[in-house]
Amino acid sequence: MTTTVSANRKGDRRERELVNALDEAGFAVMRAPASGSATERELPDVLAGDGERFYAIEAKSSAGDPIYLTGEEVEALLFFARNFGAKARIAVRFDREDWYFFHPGDLYTTDAGSYRVKKETALADGTDFPEFVGETEKVTLGEVGGGDGDADEVDPETGERRTILEAVRDGHMPVEDALDVL
Repeated sequence: MTTTVSANRKGDRRERELVNALDEAGFAVMRAPASGSATERELPDVLAGDGERFYAIEAKSSAGDPIYLTGEEVEALLFFARNFGAKARIAVRFDREDWYFFHPGDLYTTDAGSYRVKKETALADGTDFPEFVGETEKVTLGEVGGGDGDADEVDPETGERRTILEAVRDGHMPVEDALDVL
């Protein structure tokens, strides 16, 4: 019982942390009171909007183990978001990492119908907090090289950056080494 209570407290603390971060980024934001338990209606954990974008967010955190969501949780989020006029997002946070966001359709679906996010997946494929709130924009390897992929038009510095990023992507170079080189 104490494990469940402490896990719930940690989840509540993480949700409040997300609400505060979104507020600081200029969003009007609220945490649904006791989402998932205080009412028969399924509510998202967080509602956030900035006048242009509106989100219904289910927030989950973990020390490092994969995060699982039931099919019912995801269906309820999608139903609420659609009826509310918001975009459904799953926000995940692993200890010592930032928040990462996913559209529910981008999550891995298990054979049992649950949804899973591994830490590696969050770091590699998730939308990080700055991009989510519009502070930065993700740049692809193709964009780093100048657009159309014609190697003859790539200056040497850009070509070197592309090679380093490709080495990281392919697992041949640790991120820390790439940061040192870049």
